Amino acid sequence: MPTTSNTEKEPVCPICGGVGFLRQDLPIDDPNFGKLIPCVCQQNKATRAAQTRLYQMSNLESFKKMTFDSFSVQGRLGLGDEQIVSLQNALSHARQFAANPRGWLMLMGSYGSGKTHLAAAIANTCVEYGMPTLFLTVPDLLDWLRYSYDAADTNFETRFEEIRNVGLLVLDDLGAQNATAWASEKLFQIIDYRYIRRLPMVVTSNQRLEDLDDRIRSRLQDPELSTLVSVNAPDYRSPVREINDPLVHQLQLLSERTFGNFSLREPEHFEREMQMSLENAFRAAQEFAEHPRGWLMLMGGYGSGKTHLAAAIGNYRKGMGDDPVFVVVPDLLDHLRATFGPSSNVSYDEMFQRVKTTPLLILDDLGTQSATPWAKEKLYQIFNERYNGKLPTVITTSERLEGLDARIQSRMLDDRLCSIYAVLVPSYRGGANKPERKRTPRG
Repeated sequence: MPTTSNTEKEPVCPICGGVGFLRQDLPIDDPNFGKLIPCVCQQNKATRAAQTRLYQMSNLESFKKMTFDSFSVQGRLGLGDEQIVSLQNALSHARQFAANPRGWLMLMGSYGSGKTHLAAAIANTCVEYGMPTLFLTVPDLLDWLRYSYDAADTNFETRFEEIRNVGLLVLDDLGAQNATAWASEKLFQIIDYRYIRRLPMVVTSNQRLEDLDDRIRSRLQDPELSTLVSVNAPDYRSPVREINDPLVHQLQLLSERTFGNFSLREPEHFEREMQMSLENAFRAAQEFAEHPRGWLMLMGGYGSGKTHLAAAIGNYRKGMGDDPVFVVVPDLLDHLRATFGPSSNVSYDEMFQRVKTTPLLILDDLGTQSATPWAKEKLYQIFNERYNGKLPTVITTSERLEGLDARIQSRMLDDRLCSIYAVLVPSYRGGANKPERKRTPRG
């Protein structure tokens, strides 16, 4: 496995004596007479350096435990026979590809079904074999391209060529990106380049094929090159009892709300302040999803996109292996009250503690709950616990700050912890936010 931490002193090359260059034994009239050429030891160093750079760029160290041996085809308890067979089939295809990386392998399935695990296992296996391998989520790939395009210390063309020609390219989460026309074109150029040259590639996606870019879809569906494997399994991180768990059920209902299909509504030609408020909220939500720190509060009228962005954060983190709790505030209070009933399968203390301490809490529609003293006190206790612990929290509300409980309001006004974004656009009149493959501030 490539590494930059090697404390052992490298032996002196017996060919060049450690100089790194050689003079060729040529006739004096040869045009290359007297010229230095790199020793083979330098060429090996360059190859190792390139592999190390690709390994670091892939962040595969974070996925080193994702191997074929650690992949469970049994998933979680309660899987049906068809689901187990689906996982066995996906594992078999992944092993075969890793043993002989030819053509393309596309793994399709919902969040947490094991696609990324299998893709990372393929990448880790090929790295062990010494094959130059690049493993990236598609949003991260586009970020790398944008960075290298703007950065003075990185040559964009060199980086672009390196990605296009790498021995094995693994693209995780295709369809999750929300890219500009420029970024989308670069992504297509990479895929098309590898398609024409039949270079090995692994792709994962939770999107339907028909929702992907037409040009990319046509290449992915080429039966002579690409093998499509559907992973029909539920999120392995959720135990069976959580299927009807009210603290995860609501995010399941919003599983299609992603950053990739969020509309910035540019065709509606809002005033600049309105449009910027939507773009700023979108950018803030993406940044929070990538690095959940502090609190993020999205304020705006009904239908302005707050809940979509909040759900997109939850779905993104779920796809990264986290277990976020997404709940509408009035429903949360109803669930807490219900725990006092004789038929409740969960105790009040268990649910309340879970909400207060969960690593990521997403509270939708704060302010519409009943204003009873009990409800106010429970919400304050939740916010106070998370404030003191600086636990990542997302809040959406259609209320003005002045309309919230003064104790909660004071914590939200602490700009060291809480970032507030007002979404000023009117209600979306077209129903659910439809994907447009449109501009995003990140792209």
